[in-house]
Amino acid sequence: MKLSVWLLMLYYLFGFESSAQIVLPKLVSDGMVLQREKPVKIWGWSSPKERIILTFDQQKFKTKADESGNWEITLPAHNAGGPFEFVLKGKNEIRLENVLFGDVWLAAGQSNMVHQMQHHDVTYAKDIAEASNSQIRQFLVPTTPELNGPLEDFKGGSWKEANPENVREFSAAAYFFAQQIYEEEKVPIGIINASVGGTPIEAWTSEEGLADFEELTKKIQQNKDEEYVRSLRRAPSVKKAVVDRGLTGENKWFELSYEPKNWRQITVPGYWEDQGLKDLNGTVWYRKEVDVPEGLANDEAKIFIGRVIDADEVYINGEKVGGRTYQYPQRIYPIDPGVLKAGKNTIVVKVTNYGGKGGFVPDKPYYIASVQDTVSLTGTWSYKIGEVFYPGNSGGGYGFSAQNQPTALYNGMVAPAENYGLKGILWYQGESNTGRPFAYEALQKAQVVNWREQFKQGELPFIYVQLPNFMDYTFVPTESNWAQLRESQRKALSVSNTAMVVGIDLGEWNDIHPDDKKSVGERMALSALKLAYGKDIIANGPTVSKVERVGDEVLIHFDHVAGALQSKDGEEIREFALAEYDKQFKWADVEIDGESIVLKADGISQPRFIRYAWANNPDVNLINGVGLPAVPFEWEIDEPKKLWQGRKAAVVLTYDDALNVHLDKAIPALNEYELQGTFYLTAFSEASSKRVKDWKRAASYGHELGNHTLYHPCDARKPGRSWLTEERDLGRYTTQRIVDEVSMTNTFLNALDGKLERTFAYTCGDTETREGSFVDAIADDFVALRGVEGQLNIIGRTNLKNVYSYGINGESGDELIALVKKAEEENALITFLFHGVGGEHSLNVSEEAHAELVKYLGQNKDKVWTTTMLEAAHHVKEFQD
Repeated sequence: MKLSVWLLMLYYLFGFESSAQIVLPKLVSDGMVLQREKPVKIWGWSSPKERIILTFDQQKFKTKADESGNWEITLPAHNAGGPFEFVLKGKNEIRLENVLFGDVWLAAGQSNMVHQMQHHDVTYAKDIAEASNSQIRQFLVPTTPELNGPLEDFKGGSWKEANPENVREFSAAAYFFAQQIYEEEKVPIGIINASVGGTPIEAWTSEEGLADFEELTKKIQQNKDEEYVRSLRRAPSVKKAVVDRGLTGENKWFELSYEPKNWRQITVPGYWEDQGLKDLNGTVWYRKEVDVPEGLANDEAKIFIGRVIDADEVYINGEKVGGRTYQYPQRIYPIDPGVLKAGKNTIVVKVTNYGGKGGFVPDKPYYIASVQDTVSLTGTWSYKIGEVFYPGNSGGGYGFSAQNQPTALYNGMVAPAENYGLKGILWYQGESNTGRPFAYEALQKAQVVNWREQFKQGELPFIYVQLPNFMDYTFVPTESNWAQLRESQRKALSVSNTAMVVGIDLGEWNDIHPDDKKSVGERMALSALKLAYGKDIIANGPTVSKVERVGDEVLIHFDHVAGALQSKDGEEIREFALAEYDKQFKWADVEIDGESIVLKADGISQPRFIRYAWANNPDVNLINGVGLPAVPFEWEIDEPKKLWQGRKAAVVLTYDDALNVHLDKAIPALNEYELQGTFYLTAFSEASSKRVKDWKRAASYGHELGNHTLYHPCDARKPGRSWLTEERDLGRYTTQRIVDEVSMTNTFLNALDGKLERTFAYTCGDTETREGSFVDAIADDFVALRGVEGQLNIIGRTNLKNVYSYGINGESGDELIALVKKAEEENALITFLFHGVGGEHSLNVSEEAHAELVKYLGQNKDKVWTTTMLEAAHHVKEFQD
């Protein structure tokens, strides 16, 4: 005990004194680029009240640390130039060499900002080899999520000059940006690269910036509780016994001593689900023998395995040459000398897939190559299944991810740079937020404002990249999360001193990390030259400035035309769609008229909505005079709003329980008169699970697919419910259980129609579990919730948490039409609730009566607006608000 006290006294007497020297943040270091032409801070830490002297450019600057040892010196504005030496003296002396003044840009975001030059070293081999500019530098911030508040300093990092070795770790997009700015301005360019793949925007915003987002602020506070975080983290995994047959035999399948038996044929590239291995998650071993010429065998070579979903291990002649654990990186592996042989070589690839389609992504490179020779790997391979993953044992789940938590990456990777002078900010992110695209507009705006407030350098120019095209092409107008997120990004331009780079023509259908980073960087530079450097240039593609409706045509005027609008490929302009009030979009014919275009679509007589490039992967071709693509958008033509779109009443036809008769009888009757209904699907009903394609087709015709729970539970506590089983008794449910089942049903419905907004129908009209009402627990997930009480819905008194509906059972056609006429007299919304239509349910309307009602609605569209529950609810909300 005495020894411990003595050691503690020695620490305070000598240890503290010896350690209390000037310490600088990682950014303030050799090779740094400081912002030119404005005052900049140099800061750090020392012992309390220590006097600090900074000598630079034959000038001395003095300061004194505060009680906590914090100090800072503000240097006056300095022109571009260097290199300079900084000398800081206190109790110790620090010399900083090779310091430049120029322009500093903070480049942040997720993987498409992360992607380094080395990830694209085939495409940019010449750029890497010729990189020799000591005036362009990058500071790479290490990945550092922090849950407990902002850090004072980065965990590591140093300034690196652009040369063939260093540039391999530069952000490709940021490097080409810096190169272009340097060519224009001829001043040093410093890039602070703070980016992490697969991360959402909320992780990059400070706690103060998320103050208006209640759920996120709750999460931030929860994450500061270490016990709570520990409870979410994945428990230490027990090493699983190897059950892959390719690794358990006497001779492993990649070894040269292995003799293949009973292997089948398969084509590469391609997915195994498309070649007879349906719904297989697990490991599949691929094998191919190729002849390699002597020149290639003796040369420095690489093997290109395109992209693999999800993981791969690659062997050549029994030697492992590479592998990745997740699907997104390109597979380009160097081959060690001596591995390739002149003549026959055996290539074996083990592919592991955790979900969805597994295999080799098409339209990617598959070959062995040196500078002189290439051997293709496409075509017929042999395969054998190594292991099947059954639900729950694939190992593909994820635990707590600190880097995806709100504010975590701002705290660890941005906050330490708040004192550093900047010219502006570059931002490339959004892919990880496509599941919640409507929220992105507010989050993007909040981030821009927040970073400016935290950096305290005025309205810093903020340039961000709109999501590029990605995934399969669609041949009809459709809903798209990626398109909606692009629209949220476009709307965020309302924040001043921002610019958006359009990349809608720079993506790849089969790669979330497109190869063309050079065009992205150069377009960011164009925006910066205009926004931050004041150049009088065209930096954007055509942007909508005004929309007019002339009869059944739409006239769209554009800014940033640079002469005249053009077709990039000389073909008709594509990807414009029009819709009336029901938002059922149809492709439009397009005529260019100088700086404007004229749109017209068959079957659209009163166009209200316009969309351009509204798809995951649109095939765009509208450009301006300098070749920049038009900005994707959605536009609503302004006009005075009329209740029920100017009709006497609104009618919503709803159909519960997902019955076969809905698909076979009700929908054909509606389609005949181009009317849309709302079909509330119970996910586990037979007609839901066995007729998925039919429901998808129904959605494509504009019919709404609504949520009617997973299993259709009802409350057995009510009279006449003896038919209910215990497991389907809502009265025995917890509220969390019904919430979970409703959420799962939304996921199922999204797979059918791709839509995000949804309405709900109470099963049997019941709203309570054993714990009480569950209405508020699900209400925020739906635009409206439909009940079963037979009344008209009057504007001003309609409760969107319990929309009235008339349950139909045996009424005649005349009686149904009479209800509609009553709604016309009351200027009301009437909702019909059908179960059986011509059979299949005890609650039934005859097919003839249903047909009479539909015919009346179809022939009286001038008096009655027949729409879906979703559209009616939006309309009601608009007028009641």
